[in-house]
Order: sequence, then C-alpha cells, then structure tokens
Amino acid sequence: MAVYLISYDLNKAGKNYDGVYQAIKDSSTGVWWHYLDSTWIIKSNLTVKQVSDNIRAETDSDDHFIVIEVKNNKQGWLPKKAWDYLNEHIFI
Repeated sequence: MAVYLISYDLNKAGKNYDGVYQAIKDSSTGVWWHYLDSTWIIKSNLTVKQVSDNIRAETDSDDHFIVIEVKNNKQGWLPKKAWDYLNEHIFI
C-alpha cells in the first residue's frame, strides 16, 4: 500500500469539481486527509499512474495537478488534530 500526496490548481472559476474530489477519494482505500485547500494525502492500493489517470479523467485541459508517493518523513505547521490524523491513519 502506498501513500500519495496530491496537489492541484483547478482553473475554471465556478466549475463544479466534485468529480475530481470523488476520483481522489475513489483512488484511496477510504483513508484520506484534506486539511489544506488544494492538497490531499491518500492511502492507496493503486499505482501513481492509476491515481493520476483517475484524476485526469475529471480535470480540464487548463487544470494542473501532481501525484507524488510519500514516505513517513514529514514536518510542517499544522493543527494538532491534523498531525494526529496523519500519524494515526496515514502513517501507521
């Protein structure tokens, strides 16, 4: 099982991007983290290409995103509840 960080710029103002969000959730094992506006961290049984393809199917040609596999080597400035979720559900 892999952990992926997904970050994006969705560029159509007013467009409903629920399909993108659902593609990200569906690419996960049901465990995902979305505390920052344009960033998700998911646990997945899919390859990075499969996750990328799922998201690409829901984006427009002027949207941009990146999917990166991450390891448990993290640092940052987040609320305690965000760190707790990451440590208890994502990086276990």
